[in-house]
Amino acid sequence: MTVLAPSEQDLNLFHQSNSFRSYLTLGAHLTVCDGISGVRFTVWAPRARQVCVVGDFNKWCGTQHEMERVDDSGVWMLFVPDLDEGTLYKYEIVSPYGETFLKADPYAFYSEVRPNTASVIYSLPGYEWEDAEWQRNKKKRQNPVFNKPVLIYEVHLGSWKRNENGDPYTYRQLADELVDYVADLGYTHIELMPLAEHPYDRSWGYQATGYYAVTSRFGTPHDFMYFVDRCHQQGIGVILDWVPGHFAKDAHGLRLFDGTPTYEYEDSRKAEKWQWGTLSFDFGRPEVIQYLISNAMFWFDVFHIDGLRIDAVASIIDLNFGKSEGMERVYNQYGGEENLEAIAFLRKLNEVIFESYPQALMMAEDSTDYPLVSAPTYVGGLGFNFKWNMGWMNDTLRYLEFDPIHRKYHHNLLTFPIMYAYSENFMLPLSHDEVVHLKKSLLNKMPGDYWQKFANLRLLYGYMMTHPGKKLLFMGGEFGQFDEWDESKELHWNLFDYEKHRQLFHFTKQLNQFYRLEKGLWELDHDPAGYEWIDADNHSQSVLVYMRKGKKAGDTLIVVCNFTPVVHENFRIGVPKLGKYVEVFNSDSPDYGGSGQANREALTTDKTPWHNQSCSVTLTLPPLAMIVLKKKKLERKGKA
Repeated sequence: MTVLAPSEQDLNLFHQSNSFRSYLTLGAHLTVCDGISGVRFTVWAPRARQVCVVGDFNKWCGTQHEMERVDDSGVWMLFVPDLDEGTLYKYEIVSPYGETFLKADPYAFYSEVRPNTASVIYSLPGYEWEDAEWQRNKKKRQNPVFNKPVLIYEVHLGSWKRNENGDPYTYRQLADELVDYVADLGYTHIELMPLAEHPYDRSWGYQATGYYAVTSRFGTPHDFMYFVDRCHQQGIGVILDWVPGHFAKDAHGLRLFDGTPTYEYEDSRKAEKWQWGTLSFDFGRPEVIQYLISNAMFWFDVFHIDGLRIDAVASIIDLNFGKSEGMERVYNQYGGEENLEAIAFLRKLNEVIFESYPQALMMAEDSTDYPLVSAPTYVGGLGFNFKWNMGWMNDTLRYLEFDPIHRKYHHNLLTFPIMYAYSENFMLPLSHDEVVHLKKSLLNKMPGDYWQKFANLRLLYGYMMTHPGKKLLFMGGEFGQFDEWDESKELHWNLFDYEKHRQLFHFTKQLNQFYRLEKGLWELDHDPAGYEWIDADNHSQSVLVYMRKGKKAGDTLIVVCNFTPVVHENFRIGVPKLGKYVEVFNSDSPDYGGSGQANREALTTDKTPWHNQSCSVTLTLPPLAMIVLKKKKLERKGKA
């Protein structure tokens, strides 16, 4: 059997972590060798005694297709003629201890639909992309999102919508329905919960076994390319949730791949993710770094994605993450608990991605106060361009869950996040994690009667949209799902039969459009000059008043949030300039299900100083509502 080996340079780069497209070399590739068509198999199993390729083509008997070790590299090779796309295969590995077992290909591009676990030969080339305009426009932009609107709709593809048999939509069905739905709502991006192949539905994709295989639950890799392509044609970017922190222990996966710790740490104190029942990658091993960073590049290169949300960064950088009292702890060479190898990995990851894809979104889901997460690596940062603001999310939801009569005692939960709002480039997330595990849906978290629940939720969304930072909302939140998210069922689309839910959907759409139109809400998102308090101290009435600013004075907005169900007539607020102010948004509009309290006429300022401003206006402040004022432009009279 002729072996078509990768070059010596390929292998050196693989072992030294100096090139990050190892998927071009490892895995199963349809190719031609000596004029014969077939498949080249390449796998890294450094301590294996023997490796064979088995599959339906040889009745799963390894004696016919024994692989050849390439020097002392730990890489095994074999060319098998006359194999076609769709062929099932695995690697039969003999461990150093003589044990024989089967493993799926870590670099497989496709896998059987669970519960089956074989890898599937698949040719990735051949899809004809139609997103050239999207790619051209993206390359023209510098720092494409810091001073642009970013609205992200987070989706679990398996439960957004299901067919009449209860089966999830396919990638192509989602492309033809979900994409139009998201575009109509005004979102700029879709964020997809993990799509790497995983055995257990209820892990939501966060415990993977095949990092290079987009899950076969919803179709083929080309089908997923079609989904991304349709997003781009509709002007929507695609962000993929990516999980480099840990992997599933299932027998066919990466665990003890060659019979010994290969992808995971040998030290169980570092390897075990006790609270999740998973294993941490060995961030000190060049071949593992190669596997992970090449995988990140793979999603950009092959599937044209626009960004990655890196899951559970806290678990990556903390050597003792999740350990309970009494468990043996481990420390780095300086006596600290930071995983220095993992930190180096994250920095390298971001450097590599931004070198090839400078417009990429690289977002850290990090619950710690580790500094400079979204700062460049050359100043000592981790190199991400965004960090999820978990503090804002926790404080805000905790505040909103209080009965309004008690909110005045917790006013600092709203004002404190501004103290650190510019310490990172923040994303404000209302994600799937907040609507599961008995936490209640966003709507059901809100206190009060039926009307007040919806009013509170509109207020939450309005407050979020006018707070510094980019925005993310999990599916179902746009129309107010009452029940917690259940990954085994579709969203409760029947709620559109009820007026309040239709009105909330309309509100979400209008709020998104308002956000995208108003530069004051995003142009200086990461610059302290873009935010100014007018009144942060009105805890007795639970009212906040602040300004959001763009680069031009005419883009300044005044935001007033009333977190009680009390209507305030003749409510005075300070404003920066004399003139007339008009109400440009009101979450209490009857169109949205509100009570209709509004400022329908322009508000004229007077020279009464208020809230440290030189002048002020009086207005009607609706209950449980957010209103936005904007200074009216002077009308210039034409020449006689």
